[in-house]
Amino acid sequence: MKPFSTIAIPHKDIIEGKFTKDTFAANLWEVYKGRAPEEYTDSDIFFKRTYLTEGISALINTIEKRLKGEDTEAIIQLQTPFGGGKTHSLIAVYHKAKTLGAKVVVLDGYALNPSKILLWQELEKQITGKIERFKGNTPPAGEELREFFSKHQPLLILMDEILDYTISASSVKINNLNLSTYVLNFIRYLADAIRTLNKTALVITYPSKSHYDEHGQRIYELLYLRTGRVTTPYPPVKDEEIYDVITTRLFKSIDRKTAREVIEEFLDYAENEKLFLEGEDKSTYRQKFSKSFPFQPEVIDVLYKRWGSFPRFERTRGVLFLLASVVYKLKDSYIPFIRLSDFDLKDSRIKSILVDVIGPQWNSIISEDITSEDSAAKKVDKELPSTYLPYSLGTRVATTIFLYSFSGGPERGATTAEIKLSSAALSVPSAIIVDTIDKLTSPLRSLYLDHKEGRYFYTTEIALPRILINKMQSIEEDEVRTEEKEALVKTISKEHFDIFIWPKSSKDIPDTKRLKLIILQSQEVEKCKEFLENHGGRPRVYRNTLIFICPMDSERAKFEEFVRRKLAWQLIEKDKTLKLTSEQKKEVKDNIRKAEVEVKESVRSLYRIVLIPSKDGFKDIDLGLPTYGADIVIDKEIYERLKSEGEILEKLSPLSLKEKYLKDRDWVETKNILESFFKTAGEIRIISDEVLRDCIKEGVKKGLFGIGEIEDGSPVCRYFKTEILPALVEEEILIKAELCEKPEEKISDEGFQSYITKIHQSKTIEDIGKIREEIAKYTLSSEQKEKLENHIRKKEEELRSIHPPPGEKYQKISLILRVPTGKLSDIARMIPYFKTKFSQLDIKVEISAQDGEIEISDYEDKIKEAINQAGVTIEKEEVE
Repeated sequence: MKPFSTIAIPHKDIIEGKFTKDTFAANLWEVYKGRAPEEYTDSDIFFKRTYLTEGISALINTIEKRLKGEDTEAIIQLQTPFGGGKTHSLIAVYHKAKTLGAKVVVLDGYALNPSKILLWQELEKQITGKIERFKGNTPPAGEELREFFSKHQPLLILMDEILDYTISASSVKINNLNLSTYVLNFIRYLADAIRTLNKTALVITYPSKSHYDEHGQRIYELLYLRTGRVTTPYPPVKDEEIYDVITTRLFKSIDRKTAREVIEEFLDYAENEKLFLEGEDKSTYRQKFSKSFPFQPEVIDVLYKRWGSFPRFERTRGVLFLLASVVYKLKDSYIPFIRLSDFDLKDSRIKSILVDVIGPQWNSIISEDITSEDSAAKKVDKELPSTYLPYSLGTRVATTIFLYSFSGGPERGATTAEIKLSSAALSVPSAIIVDTIDKLTSPLRSLYLDHKEGRYFYTTEIALPRILINKMQSIEEDEVRTEEKEALVKTISKEHFDIFIWPKSSKDIPDTKRLKLIILQSQEVEKCKEFLENHGGRPRVYRNTLIFICPMDSERAKFEEFVRRKLAWQLIEKDKTLKLTSEQKKEVKDNIRKAEVEVKESVRSLYRIVLIPSKDGFKDIDLGLPTYGADIVIDKEIYERLKSEGEILEKLSPLSLKEKYLKDRDWVETKNILESFFKTAGEIRIISDEVLRDCIKEGVKKGLFGIGEIEDGSPVCRYFKTEILPALVEEEILIKAELCEKPEEKISDEGFQSYITKIHQSKTIEDIGKIREEIAKYTLSSEQKEKLENHIRKKEEELRSIHPPPGEKYQKISLILRVPTGKLSDIARMIPYFKTKFSQLDIKVEISAQDGEIEISDYEDKIKEAINQAGVTIEKEEVE
């Protein structure tokens, strides 16, 4: 296809770049003075470059009729936003009136200074060349004006921007009144006079009153009341006429036949690619494109309707100046028509026109995201497949979104369909535009590009996703590890295990009978084996108490991303240099809460592989993914899982114990059973000694086996079918039930009572033990057993309180005392005795005695008794 510049030939001043903003800013006063550019002062050139809209044509027709004496409107008011074509309309009727031989008066509110010239004086001066009749400070009345005008018909009075003149007149005092009062009266007199004349007309313009403050709006209403009731509105430019207005003003000629060929080729492409917007088809789009060519219709629509709603853009003249700059920039290109994506935001004139409207802060944003070599748009240009590199699709899409991002109204942003329509090239499938959008909106890309509710737009607010990624990238590995450990701590209760997080060596894990959960940073079986077999430099004894939990490697990347996101959101919240809106601050807080939940759940998804020591190595259990929203306590979940699978026992069946240890043997030491539970990897795993005690106690009472000892090389059953609390010590044995069965030997009441008497006469615990052995040969009734145990328990308690076991000794004593006033001497008397027993004696607020020994009975009788008698309270007591 041919370049647009060979189909639509721009005017000479545009081709040569000899135009400024003032070129398109029509100025009626400058035309009247003969100082305006040729395209405005020369009526032939003016009408060649002016598309006569329906409104302008109707206005010219009405004025012509009026000046010829026909019965039609005498007063016409024009009202549009700034740059809406009012002044252009006045210039059109100015030239038309001149060709009709009428006198034309131009009263420009911007050009006239109310403190130096009065409207009625300027009016007389322009008609007669001098000021005689109306030289006073007060305006002439209606009849006087009528008489004056009647002598100078046909007469056209053009009043442009008169509202600004009246507002300025408010500050000028005449006869103790504001000049604005006189101006308002003059307008009323003028309207009344003109209405009675048949060859005199008044055209007065008003901008939108919304551009003024309360005072200006009030004056606007007063002016309108004096003219509006007798006027007919003539809108200079209707929306559907703007295409013709712009193309006529910018282009000398357009080859419509060739233009149709270009348009049809694009329409076929758009139809195949399904580019037409909702509610639009090929036919309606053809009509619009035919009028707007060489511009794609969206170019003019976006600029005129969106950008034109900004007062500073001045609508028609603003669009003309911008598009003239775009045409000049592209005049040597080979593109067949001009799209929004063809605007070069790097061009200083184009960019300055836009930035003047939206604010200087956008200079850096345009550079950062669209035009600089390291901008997001330029990076996307290079990241797309190499076949698309010449099209600069990243820059084109970004430019389209940028131009769609602004409006003086509520509209903001472009849909994917709108971006595709304004960015697609005939030789490129439109699907690549979607890929381009995805790359631009990636959090790693544009800093100021945002999207909501299906619309993409640029904003001065830094996009939170981009800030998030930047913060995430700044987080060090150590910070992630620290957060990981804290997350683990928060999901652990320590209710069932001693917990060890990331131990560095086997020495960090104590060699005790308590169940231990070791949390490792990686799934290393060899490390588990090292911890299992060793405790520092010596072999580990209690191996069956270790349980390991390791992370699943495939979950780590996801977990670390969640951690970085959480830390990044927290950094954003703390970063006072970020100027976040209240809405963004709320979004940050919401994301922190969400991230905290994600980290908590993902740490459980990560740490899910449980390794349990077995006889053949390790058995592994995958806890699986957590239930969404469930309370996460990792160690509790592991405990319950192992308990349900029989890997941890809270209760042990006496029958299973019998089957395991007494099936092929007559007896087994209870201590050996207990030790095997804790020491042998893969053995029964119980939570404490009490599980075995309760099991043996139950089994003995039920008669599944008995408890006894080895005597002369043979097992002797001492307890069978009776209550017993196993000691689980050496020489205590579990005996087959068959060896414990014996003929019943009953005891007489007298014999039983004699044992009770012996119990009460016992001097030591050992004596009671002997009595227990003697009576064990008898079969006692349940009543006798209960009575016997009660007497034994009471006697043992009595003996223990009076006589500690002889021969046992303390090697170290440490006391913390609270000494009442006056009792310190009592404490001092104990010191010599301590010295006879210990070579090292430290006395501070506490008593600490070591490097010696003292019999426990002496300590109880001579030390503690003296302390008690002295009224001293022992706050802490440690003995070994």
